[in-house]
Amino acid sequence: MSRNRKLMSENLKAEIAKELGVYDQVKKDGGWSNVSSKKCGNIVTKAIEIANRSLE
Repeated sequence: MSRNRKLMSENLKAEIAKELGVYDQVKKDGGWSNVSSKKCGNIVTKAIEIANRSLE
């Protein structure tokens, strides 16, 4: 199994990043490399919350 498979769409990541106030940094830097692990973790946590709500 490839580790590079996409589990979260770029659109969903961007939407959550906007909601959490991280997207400006991503856009300015041209990628996710300068986003802290904590902020990326917050994005994943939010995506999991959204997925759980959709299952209810």
